[in-house]
Amino acid sequence: MVRRSSMGCGNYVVILVLLFFGAMKVRSDSSDHKYKSGEEVPLYANKVGPFHNPSETYRYFDLPFCSPGHVKDKTEALGEVLNGDRLVTAPYKLDFTNDRETEVVCKKTLSKEEVARFRDAVAKDYYFQMFYDDLPIWGFIGKVDKEGKADPSEYKYYLFKHLHFDIHHNKDRVIEVSARTDPNALVDITEDKEIDVDFMYSVKWKETGIPFEKRMEKYSQTSALPHHLEIHWFSIINSCVTVLLLTGFLATILMRVLKNDFVKYAHDEEAADDQEETGWKYIHGDVFRYPKQKSLFAAALGSGTQLFTLAIFIFILALVGVFYPYNRGALFTALVVIYALTSGIAGYTAASFYCQLEGKNWVRNLLLTGGLFCGPLLLTFCFLNSVAIGYHATAALPFGTIVVIFLIWALVTSPLLVLGGIAGKNSKAEFQAPTRTTKYPREIPQLPWYRGALPQMAMAGFLPFSAIYIELYYIFASVWGHRIYTIYSILFIVFIILIIVTAFITVALTYFQLAAEDHEWWWRSFVCGGSTGLFIYGYCLYYYYARSDMSGFMQTSFFFGYMACICYAFFLMLGTVGFRAALFFVRHIYRSIKCE
Repeated sequence: MVRRSSMGCGNYVVILVLLFFGAMKVRSDSSDHKYKSGEEVPLYANKVGPFHNPSETYRYFDLPFCSPGHVKDKTEALGEVLNGDRLVTAPYKLDFTNDRETEVVCKKTLSKEEVARFRDAVAKDYYFQMFYDDLPIWGFIGKVDKEGKADPSEYKYYLFKHLHFDIHHNKDRVIEVSARTDPNALVDITEDKEIDVDFMYSVKWKETGIPFEKRMEKYSQTSALPHHLEIHWFSIINSCVTVLLLTGFLATILMRVLKNDFVKYAHDEEAADDQEETGWKYIHGDVFRYPKQKSLFAAALGSGTQLFTLAIFIFILALVGVFYPYNRGALFTALVVIYALTSGIAGYTAASFYCQLEGKNWVRNLLLTGGLFCGPLLLTFCFLNSVAIGYHATAALPFGTIVVIFLIWALVTSPLLVLGGIAGKNSKAEFQAPTRTTKYPREIPQLPWYRGALPQMAMAGFLPFSAIYIELYYIFASVWGHRIYTIYSILFIVFIILIIVTAFITVALTYFQLAAEDHEWWWRSFVCGGSTGLFIYGYCLYYYYARSDMSGFMQTSFFFGYMACICYAFFLMLGTVGFRAALFFVRHIYRSIKCE
């Protein structure tokens, strides 16, 4: 159908794959270092923040902890910065295989203001995160004593002052590390007064037989425990059965109705050529009439195709094991790199389809394609980054990182978009329509309210959403919480089910629309396919208020702001899937009948 352009689609795919895997040189484990006894192993303090607000994190030394003489920032990759990681040297000395018994880090007099900051942090359940030889360490900075106290003004606030590290090693490799606080080493910070605090730590080393290659498995076991797997597989089976029953039921009806239509139209042709046509055959001269706002439509298809390609590449990386737990920033790096490298697909798809629809201003179409998803994302980022700057949170991107992202957009994304657009324009493909389009459109008959766009979108989005909503909880708990999600094979199955159900329900609704002699199906099939994104955003409201303890303006704006962008991406991607399926179906049925 579409001839390859002079650019060579095959060559483009090869170049894309090479650049993709070249850019994604992801370590099997970033710290592949062997240590000698007594050698210093790097320990980095990362961030602190309210446990229930995962986006609201601050630098470790924003709280008045003991600071080493010279705080040195660790050089971080793009994905780590996007993830809000800000690693700095920690004041603890954890030399390889050297035990320490109650070492004093520093003796510090906390002022009234510093006590108030610690008390506010303890009241908000602040946790800290560190990395030792690239292994994560978590812990809380204090506790609130509420026992037997009904009035919040009577609560007691305590700061932990002793941190104990348990470290396991296998010969010359660090295998496991954990930190726990001494429940007896507490400092009462309930009152605003100066307090002398001795911050202390201790270290205990133990030998283990766990090989170095399996040291990250501990962190993925929580999501792979038998009862978790049972819940996941039950949700998959439940979704599959429900969806298969409904789609099978609809498919049976649709096939039977279509068969009757084909028999009826064939009989009408034999019986009387001048007999008035009814149903979807009646609008054969209008069904392939190009849609309104065809430049926007082609841009949406281009963006949706790019996002679908992005999702496929992300799943490939996940299934081959790139996104293992605490591979800091790997997902964000992959998203940025792959989105930049696949922009040529958006340009090619949009320009090619726009030219098939006999569009003339392909440059404007290309600009629209480039800004259709990036524009709202940029506006959302600018607002949320300003909020993060106001909060002095680590989610605020440094100026240098913003420059890097801009350069990626200017030097990679935009040129590939233009090259893809030129290739699409020069493809000289023609729109494949089995029937001729009449000069003047037929009038669409008056239809009942439930055949309108909004009721149809509600019906179209419900079935695909019902297939994925159980798995959505685990994804949200991972992205907007502290759960670890590693069962990507199940997630990929859910994604395939989502694509199949979206395609089928869009085809079914398109048939019923055409049968009602409504020939404006182009945009309808797109918005019906993408309506699942609106359902996902509706689930965001439910999750925020019913399933999470998130609070505060920053966390709320980050949650709803970035989820709006994600759901918009789903809208474009699934809308493209729905339209492509509907277009294939419409071409098929009109090829199967004889139209004058």
